[in-house]
Amino acid sequence: MQPEDLVRDHTIYACVMGSRAFGLATEGSDTDRRGVFLAPTPLFWRFEKPPTHVEGPGEERFSWELERFCELALRANPNILECLHSPLVEHVDDTGRELLALRGAFLSRRAHDSFTRYALGQRRKIDADVRTHGAPRWKHAMHLLRLLTSARDLLRTGELTIGVGDRRAAVKRGEVSWAEVESRMARLAEETERALPGSPLPAEPDHARVADFLLRVRRASACRQPHPDSP
Repeated sequence: MQPEDLVRDHTIYACVMGSRAFGLATEGSDTDRRGVFLAPTPLFWRFEKPPTHVEGPGEERFSWELERFCELALRANPNILECLHSPLVEHVDDTGRELLALRGAFLSRRAHDSFTRYALGQRRKIDADVRTHGAPRWKHAMHLLRLLTSARDLLRTGELTIGVGDRRAAVKRGEVSWAEVESRMARLAEETERALPGSPLPAEPDHARVADFLLRVRRASACRQPHPDSP
């Protein structure tokens, strides 16, 4: 079975991310599609295991195998958590609905470190732009503000939202001064730190609940699918 066949035939959840999910799309914006596929259990009985992720088919599409997706979600990977909360769902089957029902099981205070780490990565890109060009790439600045806002609000409320407001859209358009953007970054970072001690989120995600889901899904797949080498 080819990797792209796994996406075509075994996707359990697919959504649109990027500017379209964040409410920032323009006429020229790409449509970034993300998905989760469930590789049939018998494929794992071979020496050559199914891929953990697949690019394509088509442009701007990226999919994860379910187990890898869950591993990253348990680590509070921002891209993965946001994928689970996209408002633009294109496909979901019964297993995908079970995955979406687990969204709360993946959330924990680990998000503080993971979102902060990703935000620092964006900040390094911005600082490099400022050194090279004298100004940031405003798209990078907007994403940094978005990450910091999501982290702060997640720690405060225990819920993840991925939409952006008009002010961050203005940052993307370059309508906000760099000095004001830096001030917002500093304020959001401080508010995120203050939100951590009293956060309603648990210290760790619910590993047991996710592991039970994966076990049930793998077992059901094994019962449905014939051995890959059978006639």
